[in-house]
Amino acid sequence: MNGVHDVGGMQDMGPIHIETNEPVFHARWEGRVYGFNRTLAAWRKWNLDNTRWTQERLPPAQYLTMSYYERWFNVILKQLIESKLVTPTEIETGKPAKGSPKLTPALRAEDVASTFTKARFEGRNRAGAAPRFAAGQRVRARNMHPLGHTRLPRYARGHAGTIERDQGVFPLPDTNAAFQGENPQHVYSVRFEAPELWGAQAKPQDVVYLDLWDSYLEPA
Repeated sequence: MNGVHDVGGMQDMGPIHIETNEPVFHARWEGRVYGFNRTLAAWRKWNLDNTRWTQERLPPAQYLTMSYYERWFNVILKQLIESKLVTPTEIETGKPAKGSPKLTPALRAEDVASTFTKARFEGRNRAGAAPRFAAGQRVRARNMHPLGHTRLPRYARGHAGTIERDQGVFPLPDTNAAFQGENPQHVYSVRFEAPELWGAQAKPQDVVYLDLWDSYLEPA
């Protein structure tokens, strides 16, 4: 979707402040939110793409004024309610609704260490998902404006690049975010020349690499 989160390539967004010796968490509550995020994912009521889309659906004024982990926290609350794991009243009161079932935790304490250190992103079997493009081929990012989630940034849409390599087969975020199936596709590292994206004012030696799914691309 075209939202406030997609600011890549936009001007006048203010300076980037680099924090020297930045800590992992600036406050204890941020670490707790990170733990909530990883632990609740064990219920498998949502996926990473849905989490991103839920964050994109935050009201723009909230999105721009919240800190990183404040967004995470609000997304967690929204997903808990939408998945019917809890009710808004239960969140407000901190107490279970009368008569609600007591569920067994999906993640046991003894499984935390192995779960949190395990690789989370794995490609799918290539069988049945034939690639449409090959390394060295010229392609163009589709000029698409979906209402739902997508990983194709606005600044690349309609611009031409070159396939650098095939990264393997992965679920399509657009359908996976809406629980419409994984729809696995080949993902390519696509090289875009900076002047192609930003115009004549860009440095000719600069390039941008984007990982893009099959259905985001068309032959150039």
